[in-house]
Formats: sequence, structure tokens, C-alpha cells
Amino acid sequence: MSAAAETVLFDYWRSSASYRLRIALNLAGIPYTAVPVDLVAAEQTSEAHLARNPQGLVPVLDIDGHRLTQSLAILDYLNDTRDMGLLPADPAKAVQVRALAHAIAVDLHPVCNLRVAKHAAGFTDDVPQGMADWMAHFIAPGLNAFETMLQGFGTATFCCGDAPTLADICLMPQLYNARRWNVDFSQFPRMSAVEATCAAHPAFAAAHPDTVNPD
Repeated sequence: MSAAAETVLFDYWRSSASYRLRIALNLAGIPYTAVPVDLVAAEQTSEAHLARNPQGLVPVLDIDGHRLTQSLAILDYLNDTRDMGLLPADPAKAVQVRALAHAIAVDLHPVCNLRVAKHAAGFTDDVPQGMADWMAHFIAPGLNAFETMLQGFGTATFCCGDAPTLADICLMPQLYNARRWNVDFSQFPRMSAVEATCAAHPAFAAAHPDTVNPD
């Protein structure tokens, strides 16, 4: 790929990892072309997509002449190359922000991935209910722990301060999933306040699945 090539995001509108990158690209002011990879139609298993990412996952980002995979790794790249300030300069503070982000993206999101939930629900007599039960089993305690972790940041506007960080980018897709699976988090005031702040931010609003795929 040429260094002058346009930025292309291979994504799926409901993919949490893709949603993270849409937020980050918007925050960085990076114009990009979105190329949908329909996970429902199994396009991620196609020869063309496996050539982009042997894991058969989204997102894949073509940027600066590079082809990048894994959303957290890509977020690090964008933060490093675009000076986005997604992490504090102080290593001790940065690790606290990373801990919040990883609590969602490393611990909670993988077990709530649709292919994991579908596999688990396949061992039940009622697959739709089995999936809903699986999601609730993990999402509710995961968000409860996140809310407790947020207390260490006081009453900041966003998760960790007055500007979006890696934590906010990881949280918002998970809250979208919570709503999708009817997991109530209204009892978490800090998280609910952060959601409202992020929802009002243009970069987050433009990345929302219902904006990307209004139909």
C-alpha cells in the first residue's frame, strides 16, 4: 500500500471493536471510507477478508500505508501518531485508564462476542433465551465492576476527566450491547452520566451503530 492511500475501515456496524475505531477516527478527525463486512452473512470467512485478517475478524484499518488489525492495538497506533491524548502522560494514571478500557475490551467483550454466546447457547434447549441469559450473566457484573472503578475518578465529565479517553471509547459500545440485550444499568449513576456526555459528543454520535446503519 502507498503511504498516500486513503484510509479504509473494514467494519461491521454492530461490531463493538469496529465501533471503537469509528469513534477514534472521528475524534482524530481522520476521513475514512467504510467497507462493510457482513458478519451475519459470514463475509468475514471469505477468502478476500481472510487475506486482510487471517483471524477473520473486524475491524481492519488501512492507514498510512499500513494494514492494521486488533482494535486496541490500532487505538494505540492512532494515539501515538495523532497525539490524541487518549492516555495521561503520567504512567501511573495511564495504567488506571487502561485498566478501565481493558475491563471492557479484554475481560467483558470477548465472552460476550456473538460467536461465543451462540456456541454456549447451542447447548441449551432455547437458543435465543440462552443467548440472552449468557449476555446478562456477564454484562451485569462487568458493568457493576466498571462503575466501582469509575469512583476513583470522582465526578469527571467523561470516564477519567474532561476529555474522552481510551476508557470512554471502550465503554460506549459495551453500553450499546447492554441495551441491545436488555441489561439495565440505570442503577449506575456515574456510568449513565458518562454515556449522556459521550452521546452528545459529535464524534461518538456519528460512530453509533444506529447512525451508521439507520435501517
